[in-house]
Amino acid sequence: MNIRPGLLAVLTAGLLFTGIAAPADAGATYTTTLRAAARALPVAAENNVGYDRNRYFGGWLDQDKDCQNTRAEVLVTETKAALSFTTARRCTVATGRWTTTFDNKVHTSASTVQIDHTVPVAETWGSGARNWTQARRVAFYNDTGYAGALNAQTTLLNQQKQAKGPEDWMPPKNQCSYLAQWITVKARWGMTADSREKAALVRLADQCPAKNLTITKY
Repeated sequence: MNIRPGLLAVLTAGLLFTGIAAPADAGATYTTTLRAAARALPVAAENNVGYDRNRYFGGWLDQDKDCQNTRAEVLVTETKAALSFTTARRCTVATGRWTTTFDNKVHTSASTVQIDHTVPVAETWGSGARNWTQARRVAFYNDTGYAGALNAQTTLLNQQKQAKGPEDWMPPKNQCSYLAQWITVKARWGMTADSREKAALVRLADQCPAKNLTITKY
């Protein structure tokens, strides 16, 4: 079907006016609403056949070759106080001050927090990553390009979450912020949601205050 350029412009403007962004290519940034973004996620059955975290996603990388891997980079970014390190090379963080958003708890020792993938790695595999290139999967695992993708969280709560989605687990605190991060990560990486997850995301988004999301496609 051919669409006249003028009509295409009208349609695009209409989508933006209603809070539903036009499709974005990799690297493009668009703004939408939390509720529209929840509804825009494509639905597909989750397929976890063949999942192997270490084989297909690897681990933390030192992307800028400064000896600090992704875990350390997140801790450096999120600290609210001066850091100390385990060695003079400043590769591994020892202490700082982090407030974990799952529970609003303050931590001063890096050993009491884990770096949480907002969308768990197993969930990612079943939501489309099994068809990605290896390089894209590794990039997802180490995504520091969106601040909500990786965050320091209380170890116990992160272990309770495991690979659960919002349909089965939500943090005790800051639930609407967590939901916004989940939906943003899924949209950023072009992931799908299964029908039960999608229903939960829409229901929860409708219960949250109106919120705009800025999403940069990867």
